[in-house]
Amino acid sequence: MPEWLYEPGIGETRAALIEEGEIVEAWIELDDVMRAGSVLAARLASNGSNGRNAVAIDDSGQEYLLPRGASDVTEGASITIEITREEIPGNEPWKRPLARIRDEQPQSAKRSAGRAITLPSPRDELGEAGWNDLIDQARNGNVGFAGGELRLSVTPAMTLIDVDGSLAPDELVVRGATEAAKAIRRLGIGGSIGIDLPTICGKAARQQAAAAIDEHLSQPFERTAVNGFGFVQIVRPRRRASLLELAQDRAAFEARALLRRAAFEPAGAKALVAHPEIITVLGGRDAWLAALARQVGGDIGLRGDASLPISGAYVENR
Repeated sequence: MPEWLYEPGIGETRAALIEEGEIVEAWIELDDVMRAGSVLAARLASNGSNGRNAVAIDDSGQEYLLPRGASDVTEGASITIEITREEIPGNEPWKRPLARIRDEQPQSAKRSAGRAITLPSPRDELGEAGWNDLIDQARNGNVGFAGGELRLSVTPAMTLIDVDGSLAPDELVVRGATEAAKAIRRLGIGGSIGIDLPTICGKAARQQAAAAIDEHLSQPFERTAVNGFGFVQIVRPRRRASLLELAQDRAAFEARALLRRAAFEPAGAKALVAHPEIITVLGGRDAWLAALARQVGGDIGLRGDASLPISGAYVENR
């Protein structure tokens, strides 16, 4: 049976739905990001304009955009809000977390039922199900399959998926649509998504591609038909950043991935060797290093190596 696994790590919690030994859906919850579904106290900083896009601020100073506005609420008044979309990496103002006014007591978001994995652990259950390959897909934006490849790109407007390969055109269209749908779910991609399939003329192939998306992408979502140029647009709920979007903050993404790898090394003192950008992130996170020291039962050192690619960090056992 499908099973949700939750792995509380250092700086993040990793969640994965495992089905027949493989990850079919996953996301990462950052420790310093308030989770979608949480209800918290805030203050109305601005009523926005025309009854929309009000702004609320919580006790930590974090701003939340209220797209539906805050009618009949005076600026400066105390309100209670529910987070509907978490903060998305990037500097654009629209990527602020989204919220709506609620009339209930503050509470943390509830998580789906699942099994928690405590680290350190003698067995890497997420790794066995393909977690490391999934992280590679997020950092590189490439998903290979027999006879083809997906290339995924994050843009301010949407996530784009380009399908290419050596299969016969009609076969590639259907296989590409299938693999794209699986990747969307596996990488936690929400919002507006465009899939660029090979150009096709046959109506039957377009219908088969659309049916493949409907079969392999979990609801809820909406999509257009596959047009004659092979393009289809999908819109899914977007409650948090996808793994692709988290990987855009590359140094922090790689730093947390390195901490996870270190947790599965033999117990004892260790040195984390990485590109200087990663060392800068870790050097400013004393709590992360202290948590890793407790996890592995030994002191943690840092060493920068500018010759390493940013994804080439490793752990030395001392």
